Order: sequence, then C-alpha cells, then structure tokens
Amino acid sequence: MKAMILAAGKGTRVRPLTYDLPKPMIPILGKPVMAYLVEHLARFGITEIMVNVSYLHEKIEEYFGEGHQFGVQIGYSFEGYTNNDGEVVPEPLGSAGGMRKIQDFGRFFDETTIVLCGDAIIDLDIKSALFEHRRKGALATVITREVPWDKVSSYGVVVTEDDGRIKAFQEKPSRETALSNLASTGIYIFEPQVLELIPNDRPFDIGSELFPLLVEKGMPFYAQARKFDWIDIGSVKDYWEVLQSVLLGEVANMKVPGIQVDDGLWVGLNTSIDWSNGTRIEGPVYLGSGVKVDAGACIIGPSWIGHGSHICSGAEVVKSVLFEYTRVLPDVTLEELIVFKDYSVDRAGEMKHISQYEQGEWANARDRRSRRRQEEEMSLKLEHA
Repeated sequence: MKAMILAAGKGTRVRPLTYDLPKPMIPILGKPVMAYLVEHLARFGITEIMVNVSYLHEKIEEYFGEGHQFGVQIGYSFEGYTNNDGEVVPEPLGSAGGMRKIQDFGRFFDETTIVLCGDAIIDLDIKSALFEHRRKGALATVITREVPWDKVSSYGVVVTEDDGRIKAFQEKPSRETALSNLASTGIYIFEPQVLELIPNDRPFDIGSELFPLLVEKGMPFYAQARKFDWIDIGSVKDYWEVLQSVLLGEVANMKVPGIQVDDGLWVGLNTSIDWSNGTRIEGPVYLGSGVKVDAGACIIGPSWIGHGSHICSGAEVVKSVLFEYTRVLPDVTLEELIVFKDYSVDRAGEMKHISQYEQGEWANARDRRSRRRQEEEMSLKLEHA
C-alpha cells in the first residue's frame, strides 16, 4: 500500500498562521501536523509517500526531506511554474488534479493508495480499513465519522445505501436538509483505475468532481463509518480548541513534551522562572526552551508558550497560545488568544495586527533583538567610518 498526502492548499481559513507556514506545518505540541501523519503511516508499514506541494512548498520539503528520519521515503510533486523572471509561482491543480499529474509523470499509483489531507491528526486503524475496502471490492472508499446532527452544517456529508455504497454527497447542509450525519474525514482509499477518470488538462477536485463522477458511473464506491480520533484544523478557532484539548489530556496518544517540574507544568530546556513577588502558574502550561517568566507574572492554563518567549513582570496570560519569541509586556493581560508574530487571533477568529492596539501589549522578541543588533552594528560601522 502507498500513500498520498494532500499539502498544496493555502489554508486561508487558518490565517494568520498560514501567512508564513503552509497548513500542514502548523504545530501541535511543537511538531507539524503532517509529521503526525507520516509517523502514523510508518506505524502501519506504509513507507512510500507522495506529497503534492505548492504554497510555501520549500518549508515542507526542508523539514521532511526525503523522509529518512521517519523511516519512510517521501517524494514531492510541485504544482506551479517558473516565470520569465525565474520566480517560482504556485498554481495548485486541485486535490485530484495533483494526483493525476503524479500518475502521468511516473505511474506512482500502481497499487492501493491511501489519500490523506495534510491538516488533520488521526489514529485510524488503516489495516482494518484496507481489509474492509478489499472485502467489498471497492475501487474507492471514503472514511467517514458520525458527527452530531446539529454540527452537520460544518462538514461535507456522505449519503449511503444500507450496504455502505455511496449514492450522494451534501456539502455543509443545514440540519433540516441533511440526509446523513456521516462526515467525510478527507481520508480515502483508491485503486489505480480511479486515477484514469481524472482529466489531465485542468484542475480537478476529489470531493466536488471526482466523487460525483464515481457515483454517476455506478462504480463500486463505498463509505466506511469508523470511530477514531480525527483532529481537523479547519480554522483558527479549531486550532485554539485543539490545543486546549491536547493540553488538558483529552486527546489520546498526545503527550506534552518537555519535563514536568510541577503539577500541570512542563518546561523545555533552559527556562527561567522568577517565583518571587507572587508569580503564579496554574496548569496545564507548557513553557518552551529559553522562555523567561519575570517576577509577578501569571500564566493560567491551558496555555502554550513557544520557545524564546518572555512574560514580563505583572503580565497575565490566560488560556492562550503564544508562538515562539513572543514578549508579553508588563501588566498586560492576554486572554484566550493566539499570538503569532505580529498578529493575534481571539477564540472567535477575529484577527488583529499589532498596529491596531493602542499601546504595545505584545511584541516579537526575536525581531526586536534583531533590529537592536542591526542598529548597534550600524552604529559601530559609523564610528569606524
């Protein structure tokens, strides 16, 4: 069995995180989402993995390389072109179109292939899913999960016959119009014949174009309703909620890294906490390596403080996620926020740039140090000129 990870999208619903990161590189417990997928595939002996890339492709390729550190082989298919100025221009082909490009290039999909979206963490029993796929003689299988009926409007749902054969799809239907509560998880199992249905002259999508075509042609196309952990990062709000759940220990097989130094407090290497003047940390809280917490600061969990950050005296961080090198200035309170470089996002998804705050509340500590160092270097150059 081979694998395909879909990783070419821009992740617009997860901005500002995806201004500088492709969506599969968004970290959960300090590790990219896609790394969990690769590790999961390796556990089931799936070691040949293709990844279609486009937006910020180099960040995925630089991190994963050819996959040796994961015990797998990873190949990449870039979707885009180089213009006359030598610039690389991303141009995604759609989830199915990207697969067809790979197939036309080197016939990679020569056996059963599992296809995964690169922005979710799963613990699916792949061996069991493959067994059912083959037992039914399916050419294509969609892995689904039941969701509450009042949540169906957030998902694409699959409508099936009694034997699981797919007869229709509904994209984010209202509760009143929904014919099913089986949500597509973005996990598919394909036989090579399916790839021949995908046109090679235009972008083509799996969910909205390939699947209706399979239904129309009456091909053996089934859904599997399975119970498994499926952590989907569809929006910034989802991301905040996922990290809250992970830190609270509500997600199986996901452990907070670092060393536990107190009840609910984990730290990376070389952290500095000044416990004087009423400093208070209520877990679960993770402090990354090189984090500095000044006297009188307060951190209430679940909170994740990225490496190199600085929580100044009197500052209060409540149920928040701070990416690396964030400085929370004295006597400022950040509550239920994600802070990523020059942006913050609240749990409702409202995004603000640092310039929208009347007074500085947080800053990028790394960039400030860098600018100060540049100013000092320039001053020395002028002195010696």
